[in-house]
Amino acid sequence: MPTKDEVFESVQAALVDALGVDEDEVSPEATLVGDLGAESIDFLDIVFRLEKAFDMKIPRGELFPEDVFTNAEYVQDGKLTPTGMEELKKRMPFADLSSFEENPVVQDFANLLTVADMCRFVETKLEVAD
Repeated sequence: MPTKDEVFESVQAALVDALGVDEDEVSPEATLVGDLGAESIDFLDIVFRLEKAFDMKIPRGELFPEDVFTNAEYVQDGKLTPTGMEELKKRMPFADLSSFEENPVVQDFANLLTVADMCRFVETKLEVAD
């Protein structure tokens, strides 16, 4: 069972490899898209690298639930509905969605995921203790 520091180091290495960024750029508060320049195609590579690093399977849509943002039941006028926000919170308990909840514009969502969110996701999957 890895420690939280070991999880961060492995997530950091995966992001450095996937995104071609410097290690010092991958801080816990760095956003994947805004700060590290991740694009949608990069998320497949990130998932692959996390699966390999932690010897686990990440089902499609578990880490990045794109289907929530394309479901008409959850999106109206380019924003998540309250029902959509609840679904997103349920599917992403590892992510801090508080700032997104204030103005849930679908297009802005990718700019919110941080390295810390990725670490919390892995910790949850691996049941890493505090």
